[in-house]
Amino acid sequence: MCTVNMSLRKTTFSIKNINISIPNRTLIKDFSLTVESNNFLVILGKNGAGKSLSLHTFAGLRSAESGEILLNNNNINNLKRRDIAKTLALLPQDSEDIFPATVFDSVLIGRHPHISPFNKETMEDIKISLDALDKVGLLDLKNSNINILSGGERRRLSIAQVIAQNAKIYLLDEPTNHLDMESIESLNSALSQFEGTLIVVSHDREFVSSLATRIIELTPDKISDYGSGYEDYLLANDAN
Repeated sequence: MCTVNMSLRKTTFSIKNINISIPNRTLIKDFSLTVESNNFLVILGKNGAGKSLSLHTFAGLRSAESGEILLNNNNINNLKRRDIAKTLALLPQDSEDIFPATVFDSVLIGRHPHISPFNKETMEDIKISLDALDKVGLLDLKNSNINILSGGERRRLSIAQVIAQNAKIYLLDEPTNHLDMESIESLNSALSQFEGTLIVVSHDREFVSSLATRIIELTPDKISDYGSGYEDYLLANDAN
């Protein structure tokens, strides 16, 4: 593994000739993609198309059968997990709370890539974590145990962890799951101010139409890159 300076303000995320498979089935075949800062890419597709699996592969949590995933032209397989986590944050579709903890302790997990081993969090880490809770409307619950949170509040906490991670690339899997309309509006506001790269899997049409700058659709026989927003995607499908 190598240590690479990933602190560039503009970050490029690239996929080159990637193949992703499950037993007896190829989900993604010979796919290439480049996404730069200030882009909001949405991946669409039916259940089982491989959207979530693709996000986990893009994050380097599972290996592709072939091809490369590059962060600023560095192969993700050659980077330390800490360096990857400083640059790329993944929001899974579902999150499990393994250990009891407070809301604040949980959001502070997002700062772990920035805290050296055996060191404690700094005042900056605490401030960033509290700001993240404030953005998702959970600041008043910072001292509460996560076991009392509703499903929507837990989802907002997971989003706060991603925000606290201060990464330049967000991979978000169904971020509006369990969220009420007010929380979705807050999420939209936070993401519209994000200056990095967003790659999102979502079935929420209103959420997608409000923010997407590029649409990719996974189908069993091909991958379609529409290169623009949701309205153009709808027009292209109506024409077909």
